Amino acid sequence: MDYEIFNLGDVALQSGVILPNAFLAYKTYGRLNAQKDNVIVYPTAFGDQHTQNEWLIGSGMALDPDKYFIIVPNLLGNGLSSSPSNTAPPFDRAHFPQVTLYDNVSFQHRLVTDKFGIQKIALVVGWSMGGIQAFQWGASYPEMVERIAPFAGIAKTWPHTFVVLDSLKAALLAGTGFDSSKLNQLTSEDMRAVGRVYAGWGLSQAFYREELYRELGFDSLEAFVTGVWEHSFMKMDPHNVLAMLETGQHADISANPSYNGDFEKALKSIKALACIMPGSTDLFCSADDNAYEAKFMPNADFKPIPSIWGHFAGRGINSADNLFIDDNLKRLLALGPHE
Repeated sequence: MDYEIFNLGDVALQSGVILPNAFLAYKTYGRLNAQKDNVIVYPTAFGDQHTQNEWLIGSGMALDPDKYFIIVPNLLGNGLSSSPSNTAPPFDRAHFPQVTLYDNVSFQHRLVTDKFGIQKIALVVGWSMGGIQAFQWGASYPEMVERIAPFAGIAKTWPHTFVVLDSLKAALLAGTGFDSSKLNQLTSEDMRAVGRVYAGWGLSQAFYREELYRELGFDSLEAFVTGVWEHSFMKMDPHNVLAMLETGQHADISANPSYNGDFEKALKSIKALACIMPGSTDLFCSADDNAYEAKFMPNADFKPIPSIWGHFAGRGINSADNLFIDDNLKRLLALGPHE
């Protein structure tokens, strides 16, 4: 096991459900310094685990473990932290309760403060749903978080994003004939259709038009869709995916007692220096959505990733996109914390 477990005990979720014996899986890179001020929090995205974040961590990079103490907490529902696949009845599989990103960030805050005694975070960074968590950290703990850098992530699930996530859910639920009483019969085979649906959203029209999948070693469109999208989704537990989709669909940094749904107030409350990096061709976490959000943030720099890799410009696959993200993180970390 290349990660650690932080036991949360019985936790009260935003939904009102008490989830017993909850836990957060996390991995750390580098060492916490004596001042405890070299901390970077890097939450995982939908479907990802900590290993998928490691492309952005390395010696000489912005997230340099020789300089920083980097904490990668795993999203609840991803199979490592509390999830449908590892929770005992009555909350196993299809019975797992709704967990919000606000819940996730609250639990991560407990990890950071209770386990490590950290009071200041130099940076919260993340891709996709990890990016929403970066926004949530900034809104939930404005005095603690000095910088945030969401890439290909938005501050709430806008209506179009909700519809895209709903299409993934529908592709999965079709495996039961949309009969909610049969949810526990779902298998990894039912994930095949989910991968097919996501294939049209994860990458841009230009990516497909220019057949960039050939650079990844696939000689046809069909081979790419089968080899990447079907394969990656079929490796995921369908109940974990449903839980994470539920988390994603209800993401909103203002949907909590601090802001009571006042989204613009939540954005204005983020004191952190922010570098917001949407993928310029992202089809469902759009640059337009991020541009709107950045307008309300007092210290936001809006830096779209110039890429035809769509949402996956932030996934660590294309070297030019990786360099753009790393360079901007270096610039952000070089700025003194905002007073």
